[in-house]
Amino acid sequence: MLYRKIESLIESHLQSSSKKILLIDGARQVGKTYIVRYVGKKLFENFIEINMVADSLGERLFANTRTVEDFYLQVSMLAGNKMKDKKNTLIFLDEIQAYPHLLTLLKFLAQDNRFTYIASGSLLGVTLSQTTSIPMGSIHKVRMFPLDFEEFLYANGMNEIVLASLRKKFECLEPLDESMHNKMMDLFRKYLLVGGLPDAVNAYLETKNIQSVREIQNEIHDYYSVDASKYDEERKLKIRRIYDLIPLNMESRKKRVVAQNIENKKGKTFQDYSDEFEYLISAGIALNVQAISNPLFPLIESTGKNLLKLYLNDVGILSGILYGNNIRAILDDQKSINLGSVYETVVASELIAHGYRLFYYDNRSKGEVDYLIDDYNTLSAVPIEVKSGKDYTVHSALNTFVQNEDYHIKKAFVVSNERKVFSKGKITYIPIYYIMFFHADSGGKGQQL
Repeated sequence: MLYRKIESLIESHLQSSSKKILLIDGARQVGKTYIVRYVGKKLFENFIEINMVADSLGERLFANTRTVEDFYLQVSMLAGNKMKDKKNTLIFLDEIQAYPHLLTLLKFLAQDNRFTYIASGSLLGVTLSQTTSIPMGSIHKVRMFPLDFEEFLYANGMNEIVLASLRKKFECLEPLDESMHNKMMDLFRKYLLVGGLPDAVNAYLETKNIQSVREIQNEIHDYYSVDASKYDEERKLKIRRIYDLIPLNMESRKKRVVAQNIENKKGKTFQDYSDEFEYLISAGIALNVQAISNPLFPLIESTGKNLLKLYLNDVGILSGILYGNNIRAILDDQKSINLGSVYETVVASELIAHGYRLFYYDNRSKGEVDYLIDDYNTLSAVPIEVKSGKDYTVHSALNTFVQNEDYHIKKAFVVSNERKVFSKGKITYIPIYYIMFFHADSGGKGQQL
């Protein structure tokens, strides 16, 4: 079984005295059902799983369930003697977005306190954004992502002792020895190919066959394309078009969404598609990075530019689209191949999965900086530049950025595939795999850097 960090969070919540119901949000195929089922069966004598999509396509037992008693009646028809008490009975409502009215009912189920509950949904973010009666005080929503790089290392046999040692090296800003660095870069490049979708990772571990991995990635990408246009008839063509344009945008110089390209209509602006962008982001299949021209802490208060970068939620899907089965382009680090887009996608997915909201610096005269994150320790923004080539010390926009006294920048990072760790002024150069140790703290008020 694949190690997932969210397992301990789910266990802690289910074993706590919290009166809130845990809601696992996330894109399709990231492993939500599997991990809830695993933890639920491990902790509870009686585990009751109800898939609401299956119900909506079949018997529709829960289609008109509006009261607690009606809910118990329907569950008893399915589970019967498994319904004991709160301590030993967990009811798992999978794909709850199929019945938005059940999200409202969660409040009353929590208050009734008769059983323990957990819920999940593949397009839950979309449903929550479109439903007005969500009992937010009664639920604890957590987003699940594909395997991050650290989880991928565990899947490939790396243990906690090794990872703790790597973490210590990062915290002390020390490089790895050459052999370990080469090992880490080899696994990092394989992560670029395989990504973090559990089915793709398992296929890689079992077969080491890139064709098998690509078939799974292509299938899930098709699922995502369908999901992107599934719930909004009016906007579905625009939503699908924006999603399909993401890889193409990533290969362009600016990498951002160009509003006029979506429908090939002149005069279209970012605002014309704001609902469509929000839809893709809420669905968990696109990751957003918003432009900022005046990067003052906290960054969320400095937004204003109607510019946006969108990234695919899984780097394996992106590398499959860009390079197909040509694994040598990535594994051999061919100089003719620009790996900037896949490197940036990994960094974006790592940072977002680790609790950060992402921004980038955009200034017409001063250039762009790839990412900005908040540092609550220094009450300033931290710029991060991603480099995939040998010229990793060349970054005029970043130099100008950190020297601007109005921005109060205390530190910055450049991540690349080079082994060396060193600082020049405010800028620290680190290997790209160290990005796995960037974490926003649980309260959103700091970061471990």
